Amino acid sequence: MDGSAIYHCISRTVNGEMLFTDEAKEMLQKHLHQVAEFSGVEIITYAVMTNHLHVLVRVSPQQNLSDAELLRRYKVLYPKPTKWATTQLDILESMFKENCPEAEKLRKRLMVRMGDISQFMKTLKQRFSVWFNRTHKRFGTLWAERFNSTIVEGNRHFALQMVAAYIDLNPVRAGMVEDPKDYRWCGYGEAEAIGGKIVAGLRHAVAASELLDVKHLLATYRLGLFGKGASSKRGDSKSAHISREELEKVMRAGGKIDSAERLLLKMRWFSRGGVIGGQQFVQKYLNIYREKTKRRTRIPPRIFTKDRDDAWSAIHSMRGTL
Repeated sequence: MDGSAIYHCISRTVNGEMLFTDEAKEMLQKHLHQVAEFSGVEIITYAVMTNHLHVLVRVSPQQNLSDAELLRRYKVLYPKPTKWATTQLDILESMFKENCPEAEKLRKRLMVRMGDISQFMKTLKQRFSVWFNRTHKRFGTLWAERFNSTIVEGNRHFALQMVAAYIDLNPVRAGMVEDPKDYRWCGYGEAEAIGGKIVAGLRHAVAASELLDVKHLLATYRLGLFGKGASSKRGDSKSAHISREELEKVMRAGGKIDSAERLLLKMRWFSRGGVIGGQQFVQKYLNIYREKTKRRTRIPPRIFTKDRDDAWSAIHSMRGTL
C-alpha cells in the first residue's frame, strides 16, 4: 500500500440554482486542473454540471517536496501574482534562497495544502467562488455545503470503474447529450478529445496496464461506460439513458471511435481557441496576443494530437483553457 486513497466528491450550488453557464463550466474545469496539479492530486474523472460538480480523485501523501517543486506548484496556482495571492512569487523565491526563519514557516504552510482532500476542495471552491462572484457582480455563498465525499476502493476493484462511469454518465442522464464523449466538461469527453493527464486517471478506473496504448484504453473504458449507461434505470423514468441500439453500435465497434468522429471531437474542443492552423501560423498570433495582454507567456500552441499516425497532427490551436 502506498498510503493513497480515492475519493468521490460532490459539491452543489446554493439552493441547487442552475448557475453554471458554459463560460463558468470552462473556468471551473480550468481551476480543477490547476488546483489538482498544485495539490499533487490525480484526477481520475469529473463532471461539471449546471448546478453541481462531481470529481473522482486519487490523493497520495506528499512528503519532502523540494523548494523547486513547491515554487513550480505555486506558479501553477498563481501564474501571475495578484492581490489575492497570499505571498508574492518573487518574495517566496527569495526567502527560499536565503533560507531565513520565515522560509520554513512558508514551507510548512504550503505543505499543509498538499495531498489533502479537504484542502484540495477548499482551494478549488474558494478560487472559483472569487472568480464567479466578481464576474457576475454578486456576493455571498455560491456553494450549498462544504462538500460530500465517499472513499472508493481502488486496487483493480470494480467499484472504481462503476463510480467513474456514474460520473461520466451525468450529462447523459440529464438529457444534455446522448453520448458522453460529446460533453466537453467531463473527464471522458476531455480524454477522447485531447487525451493528456486525464487519460492516466482513467487508466486507474479500468485497472489498465501502462503497456495498454491510449486508443485501446479509451475503447475499454467506453465499452464499460455504455454498458452501465444502457443498464436498467431501476424505475427512474425521469433520467435519460444509453439506448440498447447505441450500446450495440459501440460494442460492434469494439468501443473505438472512427477518425471522422475523433476529428469532430477535437474541432469542438479546440474551436474556442481563437486561432487554428499550422504551428507557425498559430505562434504568430499567439505572439501578438502576448504582446498586447502580457499573458500566456509560458504556454505554447496546442497540438490537436500527438499520435504519429494521426493525419491531423499538424493542426494547432491557441486554446489555453486547460
